[in-house]
Amino acid sequence: MENLHAPWRIEYILTPKKPIEGDSIFTRIAQSSDDEANYVIARERTCYAVLNTYPYTGGHLMVIPYKQVHDFNGLTDDEMLDLLKLSRRCQNALTAVMKPDGFNIGVNLGHIAGAGIVEHLHLHVVPRWLGDTNFMPVLGQTSVLPEALADVATRLRAALMAQS
Repeated sequence: MENLHAPWRIEYILTPKKPIEGDSIFTRIAQSSDDEANYVIARERTCYAVLNTYPYTGGHLMVIPYKQVHDFNGLTDDEMLDLLKLSRRCQNALTAVMKPDGFNIGVNLGHIAGAGIVEHLHLHVVPRWLGDTNFMPVLGQTSVLPEALADVATRLRAALMAQS
């Protein structure tokens, strides 16, 4: 097996990360009423779902509690349940709209685990297709997305409304 290197990543890895002071971007999105501009596709009692603007694949979204906490210990049992229930609804909507072959669903806790926004817990729901990996992100520092985020958001909102 050969190794494929992405040397530009070392700059990001070695750069000291400053804690976010005040509200995280996720808190600001939660407080905003402009769901269209922020690609928010669903709002529930204690959490919301938003398309990732730096997606791994088309349809990559995040489910985020309104409460800004850095890990699961900051959530009540009800908030945890709401987070998982909305994640399930989003998975079902993605299945209906995009028909993926599988999913990666999970969280990255801490910078060392890959979290870009450490201060605010968020759960990734990433649809996957057979053969969806390629060298564009590594060689070209580019993600290939077959559909505009606004169009994906519109289709997912409709699918989520149909589940209600």
